[in-house]
Amino acid sequence: MAATSCWVSGIPNKLLPPNPNPSPRSSAALVAVVKGNSREAAPSAKATAEVPDRYKAFVDPIDGYSYIYPSDWRDFEFTGCDSAFKDRNVALQHVRVSFVPTEKKDVNDLGQIEEVVPSLVKTVYAAPTQTPTILDMQERNIDGKNYWTFEYVLQSPTFGRTAFATIAIGNGRYYTLVVGANERRWTRVRNQLRAVADSFRLVDI
Repeated sequence: MAATSCWVSGIPNKLLPPNPNPSPRSSAALVAVVKGNSREAAPSAKATAEVPDRYKAFVDPIDGYSYIYPSDWRDFEFTGCDSAFKDRNVALQHVRVSFVPTEKKDVNDLGQIEEVVPSLVKTVYAAPTQTPTILDMQERNIDGKNYWTFEYVLQSPTFGRTAFATIAIGNGRYYTLVVGANERRWTRVRNQLRAVADSFRLVDI
């Protein structure tokens, strides 16, 4: 399969320690995909307590995060990402998670969401030929941990892509989850993909 590029994270370089590198998945990592196909070494009940119908939960207690994804998606290699799942029939409809080390303790240490997110999408997520538009930004606190989730469009002259991103900081890492689709399909799949973005949780390690 041809390699697919995945940005390491949306964190500005000035906020990173010197020479950050994404951590490849350890072959010894305990990674559980649950709901209908549980492994004997089950993840914590807290991390997977509420998995909606037609979704599965992905829990990585080694790298410290979890999220849900549509049950008919399959995992695939997304270069530079720690985990990724995609629609079996629509290649550009997928979710991916990456992380880098950081000395920050909380996502709010990055600054104000109204200032950070537009800059992040424009300078990191968007290619030079794409015009970014922020549709929505939300802050959430769950079990004492802060998460930012935002919806954005990347429009090029011939193609548009819409996505949700959730970012969080914990375990000495800056995590980014991105889930998106072709702009033409967005109205049909938006609610489904929003559930994925909202499900991202940090797991203490």
